[in-house]
Amino acid sequence: LLVLFGARFAQARVLLPGGVQLLCHRTANEDVPENTLESLDQAALLGCNVVEIDLRRTLDGKIVLNHDGIMERLTDGVGEAETSYYGDLQLRDAGSWMGERFEGLHMTLFQDALRLARERRVRPPLDDKRVASWNALMIGALADAGAVLEEPTYLDAAIAAAEFVWEQMRDEQGRLLRSYNAAQAHLPAYLEDHAFLLEALLTLYEASFDERFFAWALMLADTILEQFADERGAGFFATANDAERLIVRRKESEDQPIPSASSSAALGLLRLGALTGEYRYEQAALGAIAVSADVAPRYPSAFAYLLCAADFHLAEVREVALVGPDLAALERVVRSRFRPHVVLAGSSNGLNSAVPLLAGRSPAAGGATTAAYVCERFACQAPVSDPEELAALLVE
Repeated sequence: LLVLFGARFAQARVLLPGGVQLLCHRTANEDVPENTLESLDQAALLGCNVVEIDLRRTLDGKIVLNHDGIMERLTDGVGEAETSYYGDLQLRDAGSWMGERFEGLHMTLFQDALRLARERRVRPPLDDKRVASWNALMIGALADAGAVLEEPTYLDAAIAAAEFVWEQMRDEQGRLLRSYNAAQAHLPAYLEDHAFLLEALLTLYEASFDERFFAWALMLADTILEQFADERGAGFFATANDAERLIVRRKESEDQPIPSASSSAALGLLRLGALTGEYRYEQAALGAIAVSADVAPRYPSAFAYLLCAADFHLAEVREVALVGPDLAALERVVRSRFRPHVVLAGSSNGLNSAVPLLAGRSPAAGGATTAAYVCERFACQAPVSDPEELAALLVE
């Protein structure tokens, strides 16, 4: 049984193996003789708009082409037809029962027939490159989802993608490259790639507490300041200072379908500054915000992500440091609701951590094995170990 498009698709053509185009008609077509072997040849040349074709073998060996696709038994003037091949037709080699000229012709289901037809078309060029910035957006989303939903599959995918970008999409000097294709990375990365990946790595660190990602984020942030920052403190350029010389080095400021590179860099640097206490990151971010400070409030839809960065800067940001061997209950409190003004760090032992927010932190006294420190600009309240106490400290 071959199922095709309905009548409104009158010119549907299906290419079957052997080069035969099988075309069909839902009702009898006076140009196509019915119920003869020749009708198959005619149907392959003339066309149609049928829904089904039913080919079956009759007692005298002829092929019956039933244009209506009705599955009742047929007669050929000699006797009743054999049992229909409806059940296994798509699996049979048609050449064995349709004659040598159809040798190798296999009946197939509609999906397979449609695929065969499409394979005749000239395929559009395949763009299968991997772009650093696009991967970064996905890494951040998967890391967030994995942490909030406690779904390790998402987190594992984010980690694998981040490792691939870091290990396969940098040059010999450790500089990030923009795209990867055919087992090779190339093209110097733009600000967009650095900024998106900076944010993604910070999110991945907060989701996994794997300090590799924090260290990589630091390296990217330093590259942004060295290679993309305007020396006058007026934001960031889209290309590095050692990239190909252009008539004008552009700055991207408007957030449209995705955040602009400048907005992403600003928010990423502000988050990193909250985790490290280093003012230089915050200062560079404020320069990017200042560039659009007059126009952004008047056109907020065009600067939505930049306004998120400004909101982060103006808010009372809570820096949460978790220390201890089992942090799941405390992590769950932090992630129990949307907290755009919180940065999070965690370690089994803060004394050995390279994250400044964790430096010198240890579980609280009194026998507690875990502790949560809630700080503002590195000025911390007394540590707590009870999830409810932590929730109370996070209320804005």
